[in-house]
Amino acid sequence: MLFYKGMDIRWTKVHVISSRSVKLGVSLIINFKRYMSVALAYVGIIVGAGLSSGQDILQYFLCFGTKGMIAVVLLGILNIIFGGIILALGCYYKSDNHQDVLEQIAHPVLSKVIDFTLIISGFIIGFVMIAGAGANAHQQFGIPAWLGALICSVLIIIVSFLDFNKITGILGVFTPIIIVMLVVITAYTFLGKSYDFSQLSTVAQTIEPAIPFPVMSAVNYFSICAVTGVSMAFVLGGSMLKIGNAQKGGMIGGTIIGIIIFCASITLFANIGIAKDAEIPMLAIVKQISPVFAFVYAIVIFALIFNTAFSLFYATAKRFAGDHTKKLRIYLFVMVGIGYVCSFSGFKQLVSVLYPILGYVGTLLLIVLLAAWIREKDNIMVEKLRRRKMIHILSKKYEEDEEFTHKDVQKLKALGEESVADTEALKQDVIDFVNEKYDETDD
Repeated sequence: MLFYKGMDIRWTKVHVISSRSVKLGVSLIINFKRYMSVALAYVGIIVGAGLSSGQDILQYFLCFGTKGMIAVVLLGILNIIFGGIILALGCYYKSDNHQDVLEQIAHPVLSKVIDFTLIISGFIIGFVMIAGAGANAHQQFGIPAWLGALICSVLIIIVSFLDFNKITGILGVFTPIIIVMLVVITAYTFLGKSYDFSQLSTVAQTIEPAIPFPVMSAVNYFSICAVTGVSMAFVLGGSMLKIGNAQKGGMIGGTIIGIIIFCASITLFANIGIAKDAEIPMLAIVKQISPVFAFVYAIVIFALIFNTAFSLFYATAKRFAGDHTKKLRIYLFVMVGIGYVCSFSGFKQLVSVLYPILGYVGTLLLIVLLAAWIREKDNIMVEKLRRRKMIHILSKKYEEDEEFTHKDVQKLKALGEESVADTEALKQDVIDFVNEKYDETDD
C-alpha cells in the first residue's frame, strides 16, 4: 500500500512539473510571437519606398563609393539601438500616440516643437511614399504614375477601417518576403562573379550626394527613419504589456533593417551602372534576373511603400483624433487626399530635396529619445518587474495549487496605481495577457 502511495506522490510531482514546464513553454512561445510580430511590423514601417527601392541608398551612401559602406554599417547599429529604445518607451508609457510619450520625456516647449515636426514630417514622407508607389507602378507595369499613387491612397483609406491587431499583421506580412528576395538578389549578384570595386566606386561617386559626409549621412538618414517610424512605433510599443518584449521586438526589427540595408547596398554597388539613373534602382537590377521575379518584387515594393505611407498617415491622424474612430478616418481621408495631390512632384526629386531637411530636424528627436532612455532607465526596470508581478498574481486564478485571495486583489490594485501607465488600461492588458496565456496552455 505504501508503494502505491509513493507512486501517487511521485506521479503528482511529475504531473505538476510537467504542467509547469508546458506553461513555461507556452509563455515563451507567446512572448516570442508577440515581439516578433512587433519586430516585423516595425520593419514594415521603416522599410518603405527608399530602402526597398534603393533610391535613398544611392543618394545617401553609395554616392561616397566604398566609404559609403561604413555609413551603412553605422546606420544598422543606430537602427538596433534606437529600435529597442523607441518601442520600450512606447510600452513603458502605454502610448496611444506619440504625444503620450513626448509629454513625459521632453520640456513642454520642446515637446510641442517635436510634435509639430513629427506631424509635418509624417505628412511629407507619407506623400513621398505615395509618389514612390506611383513611380514603382510606372517603371514595372507601365501604369501612369498618378494611377499607381491613387491605388496606394485608396488602399490606405480602406485598411484604416480594420482593427489595430489586423493592421499590425498587415504591416508585417510582406517583411519576411522582402528579406528573402533581397538575399536571393544579393546571392545572384555575387555568387560566381567578381567585380572591380575601385571602378565601381568611381562610377558611384558621380551620383550627387544628399549629405556631404558619410558619417553625417548615416546620422541624418537614421533621423529620417526615426521621424518616419517613431509615431507608429510608440503606438506599437504601447500595444504591448511587457516592456522586455517591446524592447526585444525593436532591437530585432532594427537588426533586420540593418541586414536589409546591407544586402541592398552591396547589390546596388555591384550594379551601380544599371542602378544610378533609375527611379526605382533595385527594380532595374531585378529585371536583369527574371521578368517574373521582377513582377513579384514590384508587388512587394508596392506593399512596403503602402506600409510606410499607411503608418505615417494613420499615426498622424490618430494624434489629432485620439480614440475617436470616426474622426480618425475623416482626418486620414483628408490628409491622404492632400498627400496624393502633393505626390505629383516626383519621387526622386522629393527624396533629394525633402529628406535632408527632415533628417536635420529629426536629429533633435534622437537626442531627446536618448536622454529620456538614460534618465528613465531605472524606472523602466522597476516598471518591468511591477508588470511581471501583476501577471504572476493574476495567474493564481488559473493555477490549481494556488489561491487567489482578496489580498491579491489589493496587491494588483496597488501595483496598478503605482504604474506610470493608466491604471485601468494596464489592468485590462494584464487580464488579456493572462487569459491568452492560459487559453493557449489549454489548447
